[in-house]
Amino acid sequence: MLSQVSAEQRYRFDQACRVKAIELASRLFPSDGDLKLSINFMPNAVYEPAACLRATLTAANRFGFPKSAIMFEFTEDEEVSDPMHLTRIITEYRKHGFVTAIDDFGAGHAGLGLLVEFQPDLIKIDMKIVRGIDTSRARQAVVAGIVGIARSLDITVLAEGIETEEEFLILKAAGIRLFQGYWFARPAFEALPSIGTASVLALRLTA
Repeated sequence: MLSQVSAEQRYRFDQACRVKAIELASRLFPSDGDLKLSINFMPNAVYEPAACLRATLTAANRFGFPKSAIMFEFTEDEEVSDPMHLTRIITEYRKHGFVTAIDDFGAGHAGLGLLVEFQPDLIKIDMKIVRGIDTSRARQAVVAGIVGIARSLDITVLAEGIETEEEFLILKAAGIRLFQGYWFARPAFEALPSIGTASVLALRLTA
């Protein structure tokens, strides 16, 4: 599908996807839960932060979806050409009560250098660092460093790509409390994934 979206259509397609995601989340998310709807964006494609948020805010109001449950993530796949522009984007997003996050942290262009310019609410450690961490001292040392830096900057850490109980236990021991990955559940189409045995175990161990 994405290969058929031209450069001229990309902005409208992105906005339509955001609106659809908020509509689905308003139907699927439990009213008493603490779930977050993650929306990815590319900083270099955001020309005017307030204008880009207009459709998102309209959709949130139309469907009665709380803005505090929306998390905007940007990945390190794209090099940030203007850090000040990124700061303006994040400032605008936070002004409206949105959560901000760096996705795939540690596997892209900026890495730790980006944290010097900008501190998000949350960083998601990339699966390339997480995978096989139970048998890798180097990965354990890197994750410990990230957790320590995040703690000193008051940033929440999430580990991505958990596929085994061993990985989960090592990351939990490192002080991480948020996780995602196939070990917990597989993605579902227009539905929340069912909680499996691994998810129940994780909830018990992190409680």
